[in-house]
Amino acid sequence: MNQTQCTFKSFRNLLLKCVAERDLFTGKSLHALYVKSLVASSTYLSNHFVNLYSKCGLLSYARAAFDCTEQPNVFSYNVIVKAYAKDSKIHIARQLFDEIPQPDTVSFNTLISGYADARETVPAMNLFKRMRELGFEVDGFTLSGLIAACCDRVGSIMQLHCFAVSGGFDAYSSVNNAFVTYYSKSGLLKEAVSVFYGMDELRDEVSWNSMIVAYGQHKEGAKALALYKVMILKGFKIDMYTLASVLNALTSLGDLIGGREFHGKLIKAGFHQNSHVGSGLIDFYSKCGGCNGMSECEKLFQEILSPDLVLWNTMISGYSMNEELSEEAVKIFRQMQRIGHSPDDCSFVCVTSACSNLASPSQGKQIHGLAIKSHIPSNRISVNNALISMYNNNGNLKDARRVFDRMPELNAVSFNCMIKGYAQHGRGTEALLLYQRMLDSGIAPNNITFVAVLSACVHCGKVAEGQRYFNAMKETFKIEPEAEHYSCMIDLLGRAGKLEEAERFIDAMPYKPGPVAWAALLSACKKHKSMALAERAAKELMVMQPLAATPYVMLANMYAVAGKWEEMALVRQSMREKRIRKKPGCSWIEVKKKRHVFVAEDWSHPMIREVNEYLEEMMEKMKRVGYVMDKKWAMVKEDEAGEGEEEMRLGHHSEKLAVAFGLMSTRDGEELVVKKNLRICGDCHNAIKFMSAVAGREITVRDNLRFHCFKDGKCSCGDYW
Repeated sequence: MNQTQCTFKSFRNLLLKCVAERDLFTGKSLHALYVKSLVASSTYLSNHFVNLYSKCGLLSYARAAFDCTEQPNVFSYNVIVKAYAKDSKIHIARQLFDEIPQPDTVSFNTLISGYADARETVPAMNLFKRMRELGFEVDGFTLSGLIAACCDRVGSIMQLHCFAVSGGFDAYSSVNNAFVTYYSKSGLLKEAVSVFYGMDELRDEVSWNSMIVAYGQHKEGAKALALYKVMILKGFKIDMYTLASVLNALTSLGDLIGGREFHGKLIKAGFHQNSHVGSGLIDFYSKCGGCNGMSECEKLFQEILSPDLVLWNTMISGYSMNEELSEEAVKIFRQMQRIGHSPDDCSFVCVTSACSNLASPSQGKQIHGLAIKSHIPSNRISVNNALISMYNNNGNLKDARRVFDRMPELNAVSFNCMIKGYAQHGRGTEALLLYQRMLDSGIAPNNITFVAVLSACVHCGKVAEGQRYFNAMKETFKIEPEAEHYSCMIDLLGRAGKLEEAERFIDAMPYKPGPVAWAALLSACKKHKSMALAERAAKELMVMQPLAATPYVMLANMYAVAGKWEEMALVRQSMREKRIRKKPGCSWIEVKKKRHVFVAEDWSHPMIREVNEYLEEMMEKMKRVGYVMDKKWAMVKEDEAGEGEEEMRLGHHSEKLAVAFGLMSTRDGEELVVKKNLRICGDCHNAIKFMSAVAGREITVRDNLRFHCFKDGKCSCGDYW
């Protein structure tokens, strides 16, 4: 291309084509010609170079092009503001917005949309208020962005809905579509349905897709699929977003056969290699594919030609939902970074969730540090909520509360995570105080809040308070109790020894009790030695979960404690006949960023000899200050036990080995957190109290139900567990 051929018109047309096709190579060549003054300087052309670099994700190039624009106009500013907002640098976007000599409606809409992406509700609302005060015209794009910025603030969304109807903005499809989406995300399916069916002729493809997604989010998969069929009959265009919505509906139904059939149709239609549809398929198989689900996901992932960030996030999420594959989630997160993708808030939420499952506090802290250093705004609520859950699950209540206290904005999930953390650690008073603070803040509790609150009452034996909160769900907050809430109440009554009330409660449930409810009752029966009711609960569990070992093991242990050895033998014989195996007790601890696993009576750890020697010495010290081994937890008939067999069995429980290894491998003041796959046994609970006193160390043990924080010979559970 020589100077005579490079007319302004042909140059402009070629540049516009580069922007539309994101042709960076040709665009850079054109920019070089432009900089060398082979084309007359023009604000119009400069703006499109800024736009090109922005769309190609090259923010530094976009800013350089903007800074070189001799006479930037409002369009110039709007483009660069959008570029910074898109790159999660909303504070710089705001600085540039404030520099615009004469902003227009598009300027305000661009920044409001940026605030929406950053989940910054208050600044978005303040900007909207300023926009109206200055007399700027509000349009459908303004309202759509503002609705998105409100996220899960139901009250604000409803106020905007009133404003939209009174101002005639409900005539915009985009506004109604936003209401459908965000009413659904806020848990208000009825309102979303009302908006959708009130649109009539205004409904477009986005409207139908939004409603199908809404039904899927609320586990109304059948309605979503029915709506999809109506959409086809009415002749609407089916695109990748529609297909992804249908996959979401099939996922909510857990319909593996239907999902496989739909997958086949996608292959025939050539959509299976589309990144957006691929994300839906991976999400489907990770949740509905059973034990081979993630293998199927890996095959699908390999088929996608150009996996985008959403697809990577879906893979990370799939791995993180399977506790045994959490390490893979972290690996694929690192792989995603290596090939050049910058993690977004969803990436951090998914990988942080995976770190919650790992027995590796150091991994979680590394991810936290990475999130702080990344472009994700420090007040991104979803990331902070995930960090709170991670620190709680790793036994680090102090850091969880530190993250919570530093959040500039809190939502219901923030409070739920922190209340749950206090409940798991047996700190019921703090949990209930935080719940009251949540109410005082004007944040409405939801069904998850009440699971956390009732759990706090369970772990602290606050029966009267628990009954009051359970009743308030329906009477005050109009929340219908679900199976998990009933299970909490059964657990609460049972642990407190009110077994008859617990049985009446389970019999009076408005629907058939599930395995969680019966397991809670069985556990209470074991604690209070109610054999008849335990047999009933165990039989119910055996019918519901015929291959689960828990009811057999618990019933056999109860028979052993009661000296009913024949009955115990029959239960164990039944397990052998049905080939049901008890899960071995396993505990693990991280020392110097390495995970060490211990299994009861297992000698595979390279330092097991030293651990046993240390434990024997510790036992002698403990006995001198009053520790007596509770031999009933050995579950061995006295006249059949060999000499020292009971002591041998109890002395080599996995949690004792892990704690001993931790004590001998760490210095005073170092964090000592042990995790166990089963419930801690009574003798180990008592022994670790003595170990904490003798060693002068704080020891945290997380079993499959809760945390036990041992210090100075006492446990945070107050022996109520």
